[in-house]
Amino acid sequence: MSARFAIGDTVRIAERYPPGHIRTPYYIRGKTGVVADVLGAFPNPEERAKARDGLPELPLYRIRFRQTEAWPDYDGDPGDTLDMEIYHHWLEPDKPAERSG
Repeated sequence: MSARFAIGDTVRIAERYPPGHIRTPYYIRGKTGVVADVLGAFPNPEERAKARDGLPELPLYRIRFRQTEAWPDYDGDPGDTLDMEIYHHWLEPDKPAERSG
């Protein structure tokens, strides 16, 4: 599978809560960030945790979030960021018109 997103794209982390081994942290689901890097394709760790081969490989991205996006009451420098590696199947294009709040 080829990368759907490019460096600089704004993406939203899917807000799903499936059972089992999930590599995407709970607190970042539903949040918006920017693709900082495309790291290549790797076996899906959620499938590997079920003793499967994890194929086809999925693109892995480094997503950069503003700390205030991750934690709304963050009181540090508003320019502070958090980088997190997120697999392709957790990313959605950001659609600002559909965002609430």
